[in-house]
Amino acid sequence: DVQRTQPISGCDDSIARYFHASGDTRTVLVRQFAAGERLALANDKYDAAPVTPRAVCLVKLLVGPGNPGPADAPSTSAGIGIEIWLPAPENWNERIHALGGGGWQGGAAGMAQHVASQYAAAVAFGEGAVSSTTDAGHGGMPKVAGVPGADGDFTLLPDGTINHTLWHDFSVRAIHEQALKTRELTRAYYGRPARYAYWDGSSTGGRQAHKLAQAHPEDYDGIIGNMPALHWTRFLTGMVYPHIVYQQDLEGKPLTTAQLDRVSRAAIAACDEVGGEHLGYILNPAECRYDPARDTAVLCRSDGGQDKSPACVTRREAMALNKIWYGITSDGSVPPPSLDNGWDTPIDGRRLWFGPPRGTSLWNAFFTNMLHYPAGVANPEGPNFLGPDQVAAQLQDPRMGGANFENALGNGEGGWRDLNYAQLAHAFARGVALNETAFSAINTDNPNLAEFERVGGKLLGWHGINDEVIPVQGSMQYYDSVVREMGSLERVQSFYRMYMVPGIGHHSPNGTANPDASPPLFGPAELYAMLVAWVEEGVAPGRVELATPPGAATSRSQPACPYPTKAVYVAGDPNLAASFKCR
Repeated sequence: DVQRTQPISGCDDSIARYFHASGDTRTVLVRQFAAGERLALANDKYDAAPVTPRAVCLVKLLVGPGNPGPADAPSTSAGIGIEIWLPAPENWNERIHALGGGGWQGGAAGMAQHVASQYAAAVAFGEGAVSSTTDAGHGGMPKVAGVPGADGDFTLLPDGTINHTLWHDFSVRAIHEQALKTRELTRAYYGRPARYAYWDGSSTGGRQAHKLAQAHPEDYDGIIGNMPALHWTRFLTGMVYPHIVYQQDLEGKPLTTAQLDRVSRAAIAACDEVGGEHLGYILNPAECRYDPARDTAVLCRSDGGQDKSPACVTRREAMALNKIWYGITSDGSVPPPSLDNGWDTPIDGRRLWFGPPRGTSLWNAFFTNMLHYPAGVANPEGPNFLGPDQVAAQLQDPRMGGANFENALGNGEGGWRDLNYAQLAHAFARGVALNETAFSAINTDNPNLAEFERVGGKLLGWHGINDEVIPVQGSMQYYDSVVREMGSLERVQSFYRMYMVPGIGHHSPNGTANPDASPPLFGPAELYAMLVAWVEEGVAPGRVELATPPGAATSRSQPACPYPTKAVYVAGDPNLAASFKCR
């Protein structure tokens, strides 16, 4: 829909004339930032916006048609906001390095007078690559402090029915338009196309990465999809399950953070020994069958245990923890951990989805303390807002949503608390049933990547085993499904590789309940460098030796192995990568 009325002469009105008001695309803002200038817009509320060391050009576009409706309704949208950052021509490295989003995304990508994306700007002035972001079609301001586009209320229309248009924008259309407009503007601005285009995303951005490979394989040469939010309706409904356990089994009284940590640390101590030493995190959760209901050290004295502290648990509370670790079931049942710890149990009619592995921080101290909202799946303050909002969309009942869910029929009031196990299972089934149609295949679980393979794309990512938000088994299950679909592991690994990293959480360098754990992890730009080498030089990533970050309590190295292989201890110092092999 681009009307090429005039060539682009620089970071000026010629860009607006290039994207003339034809079709569905219009220019919202063009802004030149000179070297040494603070990257802030007129109403930018972020006081710590950085100063750019090199000149960059910011362009904000709005791609319609959006979704009509009342001006104050979350479901009303003027279109997909796209923000593109262009280095000065003399600084451009001939690459595009586009970024994904998080959570429900949303935000200010298409808004002229609010904020500028500091992350995308840093790519432009730091790497010299063109970068871009999108608000995924809903640009409303966040209602949770520090969390962009926090709420899922855009998913329902004012009458409570499903907002098909914005689901489609959120699922797939926005990221495709982001790719198209970024490529188009890059070509016009520099007078030649980018030599290589890359996508880089984690969480929702990781889901978007996989959606691009599945639905628009021609958009990017290389794609990073970390901790991907695949199986969206499944794991978000599963987020609510621990709190249904509290309601149904503990009379609505949640476990305290001290109790969650006490038992989780006991699980780590029972399962973290490697080579005669305690690592402080669990290397292989498949082998951990710790059962707090049989551990007198954590059970309260009133229940025959030895723990006299306020962090002790009763047997009922211990069983509730086993249910939370096992994951959502249709009837709230859980087998004995000695027989089935839930790590790789097949999903069936009763076992619906995975829970967090033992040792994971169940209240997510990292996000809760940083962003001041309950993020962990069993946080006593309540479920992560993503889960109730998704349940509200699946049941088309806005009262099920979180406190910030707004709708003309009524606002979110935590109605999920009234659900029993069977009713939550019904909500789960509704999500699966609505996925392909109403939710525009938001689950992003299509295993057919043959076209992505054919065009020469490369897909790379990692997922922390102790992810406090998205169960890592979802990434494992998806990868296994691609291998089955494509016919062989060797074929899949020629273009798609994932790493499952012990101890790492959801953006957090330590996803465990042990604050002293020091798991080795990927460096901030390490995976991107690996992807560039794979795409541009043909160097396929293999075993990677990870190290703990500077200042960690314990200095150690450990290999990250391409899934389905994993690091297996063979001999020597368990704090050294040389003591492990990928098997």
